[in-house]
Amino acid sequence: MSSPAERVTALPAALHGRTMKVLVRDLILPSRIGVYSHEKHGEQRVRINLELTCVEHPAINDEHRNVVCYAEVVEGIRRLLSEGHINLVETLAERIAAQCLEDHRVLDVKVRVEKLDVMPEASAVGVEIERHRVNR
Repeated sequence: MSSPAERVTALPAALHGRTMKVLVRDLILPSRIGVYSHEKHGEQRVRINLELTCVEHPAINDEHRNVVCYAEVVEGIRRLLSEGHINLVETLAERIAAQCLEDHRVLDVKVRVEKLDVMPEASAVGVEIERHRVNR
């Protein structure tokens, strides 16, 4: 199966001035994540928030293929989480960012990953990173 980036035609660099944000908010998924022994033997919930800055297609025309699909982004995150145990939320955030940037239409990505069940005194603990396409 081809990736989203392989299914679309490259857009001219002149269009990079026209962007849109694709958002995924408060995606809560089970994950096998953590460095402590009790975290390595079960799942815990993570909350993921994404903000992707994308090249806007010059003529969206109500066509699914002309936009970065948030459903495909979420499915990619599910695949990452199914690959096995990850020690650090930082590692998960980096993997999500790299996966998002595989689509040539994504210029920048902000990823927040929070573990929800770690500290009773806090609603969440985690990290937020921003990554940018090197070759704009």
